[in-house]
Amino acid sequence: MTLTTEQENAILDRIIGERRSCRKFIDRVPADEQIESIIHAGLHAPFAAAAIGDNENYFRRFVVVRKSSKAMKELAPLVFDGVEKMAGDLERAAANNAELREQAVGFMNRLAAIKSMGMVPGVGTAPFYIVAAEKKGFPPVEQLSLAHCMENMWLKATALGLGFQIVSVTAQMADNPRFCRFLGIEHGKWALMGCATGYPAEKLSPSIRPSVREVTTWPG
Repeated sequence: MTLTTEQENAILDRIIGERRSCRKFIDRVPADEQIESIIHAGLHAPFAAAAIGDNENYFRRFVVVRKSSKAMKELAPLVFDGVEKMAGDLERAAANNAELREQAVGFMNRLAAIKSMGMVPGVGTAPFYIVAAEKKGFPPVEQLSLAHCMENMWLKATALGLGFQIVSVTAQMADNPRFCRFLGIEHGKWALMGCATGYPAEKLSPSIRPSVREVTTWPG
């Protein structure tokens, strides 16, 4: 059955409206084909072609780590160590910088909460932890490309009825040579971002946003 343009737009609007952050997952494991379809969506996200230039190898890579795998047992401590290092570096930098301390207090509290949990949410708490790697170029806009990639993946996961959580600390792991070796990429050449996905443990509340008219101006 061929859908009309109105029907296709209604489906897209519903998926966009249902896109939410999921932080609790059940043990049920999505099929590998579902994960591959999420990655396929990420592959089709925009990228900075002019910044990357001509490359023989593709500019985007993905690594999928299963919750109960040997790879996860090796990787999860690396990510947690990265959080501890980040927290320590930020605390030292903010100790004598009142402005930084004021700006970073929310993030510092978040890092402290992760340290107290002894684990990084999304890394081993969901059936899959997916790391996306984007080749660096000039100007350095690879994190913008990764944001597009994550959004595509997030919308696809939502369409599949799966929960999705950004694991933002993954970005800092690009500076960790051991983590990069684990991913099979050259240290210093790639930017990273990560996400967790699986079936949500609870129904998420609808997205609440102001009306378009409240936030939009049309200068004459």
